[in-house]
Amino acid sequence: QVQLDESGGGLVQAGGSLRLSCAASGDIASISTMGWYRQAPGKQRELVATITRSDKRNIADSVKGRFTISRDYIKHTVYLQMNSLKPEDSAVYYCKYSPQHLPPLDYWGKGVPVTVSS
Repeated sequence: QVQLDESGGGLVQAGGSLRLSCAASGDIASISTMGWYRQAPGKQRELVATITRSDKRNIADSVKGRFTISRDYIKHTVYLQMNSLKPEDSAVYYCKYSPQHLPPLDYWGKGVPVTVSS
């Protein structure tokens, strides 16, 4: 089992910044992908950004140039630096941990709310 501890959400004005953190603990695999997804009210959960063990990043077009994903492999932590926030970025942000495993196995955090006021 893997536990994910998310932090860093909150309320910010448009144009502001927030940094989300997600620390994984428990049965940590040597190879895994970590990332962030978000879900706004009435909408489906969508990918924001992911990062593999080899530092390959996948960033949603809607946040490219504003959000940066990074990872600390010693601390088993993934970060999402969010700059130039917009009201449409408001959502609950979820951390996802996917170890290299067959069949595929995903762990999700409980989510942190991000609210961007205009």
